[in-house]
Amino acid sequence: MSGAPSGGHAGEVFRAFLKLGLTSFGGPVAHLGYFREEFVIRRKWLSDDSYAELIALCQFLPGPASSQAGFAIGLMRGGWWGALAAFTAFTLPSALLLLVFGLSAAAVSGPVATGALGGLKIVAVAIVAQAVWGMSRQLCPDAARAGIAVLSVALIAFLPGAAGMIAAIVAGAVAGLALPRGSAEPGAAALHMPVTTGEGWAALLAFCGLLLLLPLLAVWSQGFAVIDSFYRAGALVFGGGHVVLPLLESGVVAPGWVTPDAFLAGYGAAQAVPGPLFTFAAYLGAVLGPEPNGIAGATLALIALFLPGFLLLIAVIPFWNRVRRINAIRAGLRGANAAVVGVLGAALYMPVFTSAISDMRDFNLALACFVALSVWNLPSWAVVILGATGGVALTLIG
Repeated sequence: MSGAPSGGHAGEVFRAFLKLGLTSFGGPVAHLGYFREEFVIRRKWLSDDSYAELIALCQFLPGPASSQAGFAIGLMRGGWWGALAAFTAFTLPSALLLLVFGLSAAAVSGPVATGALGGLKIVAVAIVAQAVWGMSRQLCPDAARAGIAVLSVALIAFLPGAAGMIAAIVAGAVAGLALPRGSAEPGAAALHMPVTTGEGWAALLAFCGLLLLLPLLAVWSQGFAVIDSFYRAGALVFGGGHVVLPLLESGVVAPGWVTPDAFLAGYGAAQAVPGPLFTFAAYLGAVLGPEPNGIAGATLALIALFLPGFLLLIAVIPFWNRVRRINAIRAGLRGANAAVVGVLGAALYMPVFTSAISDMRDFNLALACFVALSVWNLPSWAVVILGATGGVALTLIG
């Protein structure tokens, strides 16, 4: 195991990640910074070179990059039990908070509660706008990739829903093959984790099998329909984090399982808790209209959303040291990532903006939240409080 000391165990991994699960605000990029500080600098579980290569691997794959990195660090330190401990400890705090919010939101009424939920929807506008802006600068730094993003929005405009998003990402990957390749230099340190070639193939078979089988099972059971919807979203999230928003919206709002207002209020609340943004699934599972919902729905949604990213990570680990050298794969990924910016930009307009902004006062509050995030650099939880308070004020003013 390169770059990681021996002798780790699941309990040690759980304690380390639980601290991060309770304190890691700021989204996936910030999480990766917390991980480096904790596991490279302080605990010295792996080297800087190994950590950089691990991040390259996780950003190469669909799924929640920070949670995949945490899973891999747990795997390197404590084997399979360590990987499970890392995921559980990092995810559980925010999942429980959002579950409680989902179970209690329907019982809260009155102008203050209505205003606060409206404010959370407006906060979602600012947060998604900031995500589009930040990702565009990182993933569309040239004219060619900016063009891929714009064409992705156009494709979704004429082919709405999940089909349009999938088509946009596939088309972006194909277009990426025509981008200038440059030099695809591999990282300085190869990764060595306790995953055999056989386990990698088994994980890939499980990933593909579920992707093909779940839509068939969904016809017979609402429970399988829920699992299928969240699993497909998790399997297609290039870029992680906020990119899951349009995929989840297509999966739960379009069929009428969750109202647009409840969806955006939960998304806003998800910004105020630490840990991975993917725990938004716990809230959505809890507030689903048809059963399973509540605790059972939250559990199914949470596992289904995270599972495909972890299966792909396990599948690629044994082959990564060779795959990372293939120029065509890296070029296709750059095109797909540019298309993701377009997918998220389309979601910023609908459903986020069209559902949350009804007049100039709402727009003014959204703009204030955006400036607070992007210019004043306030933490996301503080902006959530600002937005909820502003929403209450707008409601009381009438």
